[in-house]
Amino acid sequence: MPARVKICGVSTPAALDAAIRASADYVGLNFYPPSPRYVSAQVAAGLAARAAKHIPMVGVFVDADDDFLADAITAGQLDAIQLHGHEPPERAAQVRSRFGLPVWKVLSVAGPEDIASAASYRATADFLLFDAKTPAGSALPGGMGLTFDWGLLAAYKGPLPWGLAGGVTPANVADAIAMTGAPMVDVSSGVESAPGIKDVDKIVAFCKAAQHI
Repeated sequence: MPARVKICGVSTPAALDAAIRASADYVGLNFYPPSPRYVSAQVAAGLAARAAKHIPMVGVFVDADDDFLADAITAGQLDAIQLHGHEPPERAAQVRSRFGLPVWKVLSVAGPEDIASAASYRATADFLLFDAKTPAGSALPGGMGLTFDWGLLAAYKGPLPWGLAGGVTPANVADAIAMTGAPMVDVSSGVESAPGIKDVDKIVAFCKAAQHI
């Protein structure tokens, strides 16, 4: 079954244009400064203007405060807020109430207990994204090309819409969707030639592989 696609960590007009041409469903703008995919408010504003609402823009944040969120939401004309830090359900609820936008919560997965934690967000988030848990001490919470045991999601019947992230590429995304039944797939490093450098051909190939199953 075809899946929706989010191209995350977009930071250039070329990558944005490629995502739109390939009929991706979402673009992710990374507002976490340590990331090689980080975009400033100024860059985000330029990308938002270029997108001209042709594709929904999702802002990616890691334990950000309200002032930081507010500035980024305005600059990027964001359609959703993705929380990729240690935000508990209560924080997700606060963000959704404060900004009136859908909240996506990333859950870092290493074992079945991490899948089970999705239940705690049933009333406070709008969408869940299962990503691979990064090693202890990592500078980044994701975007490292790591996978987890996709079999953990094979029988998943959770309380919220959800998607799969972590190590998906043009070569394996069809298998990932077939194994998990993921209705959405999120890719960042899997369509890059180097950290933070999106490859236009890989973006096109990924979207084709995910959307034509």
